[in-house]
Amino acid sequence: MTKESPMTTPWLSVEDLHVSVEGKEILKGVTLTVKAGEVHAIMGPNGSGKSTLSFCLMGHPKYQITAGRILLNGEDLAALSPDARAKKGLFLAFQYPTAIPGVTIANFLRAALRGVRGSDVPVKEFRQTVKTHLKALGIPDAFMSRYVNDGFSGGEKKRLEILQMAVLAPSMAILDETDSGLDIDALKTVASGINALRTPQRGILLITHYQRLLNYITPDKVHVMVDGRVVRSGGPELALELESKGYEGFRPAVEPASV
Repeated sequence: MTKESPMTTPWLSVEDLHVSVEGKEILKGVTLTVKAGEVHAIMGPNGSGKSTLSFCLMGHPKYQITAGRILLNGEDLAALSPDARAKKGLFLAFQYPTAIPGVTIANFLRAALRGVRGSDVPVKEFRQTVKTHLKALGIPDAFMSRYVNDGFSGGEKKRLEILQMAVLAPSMAILDETDSGLDIDALKTVASGINALRTPQRGILLITHYQRLLNYITPDKVHVMVDGRVVRSGGPELALELESKGYEGFRPAVEPASV
């Protein structure tokens, strides 16, 4: 049997996923597949289950899978801890990154890289890797000496998330509302960073409320999530349809109760 190329091998498969939080079902049968080299966007209103999906993919213990599977390169992730999933190539950029006063970005990134690799990273190699990505993302060297997200603007927090993604080089990146709280200049900067990290070896799952991010990042597929389900999937044009209709236009019709 011939080994498939990265472009045709599914990196991430979500199969009929049902997820509950504290006994309440949030995801009600989500199915999608993201292949290496593809960018997928998930769009939906507040409470539709988008962030639940991202946390569940990464293995947050609060989110209980009641049915379905999550596969990364064919491997079921159910029994794996978040750090084990990171070592397998999964990455999550948070909507609300946490500040860590007293810990420099340089030390944080080196520790994260060591954790993902499972071995120490030579200082020279680490510095060269970071220097390359700082330049590519247009981030000043002085950024590395600042404390993690301490006093950062919204745009700076999101740029750090993209820098982490660049340094850790995951095979599958999940970006949870990376555009949240950004002004137009910061949005363009973050979008440029994401586009710079699109490669044939990496899949990207963008989770967002608004079409505006997709003005700068053209997805291969768009999925509309409403009430814990993917109700429509299509190409980039689906985001424009959503912009004109609003989410109400995608809600499933409710059958009237029989009398």
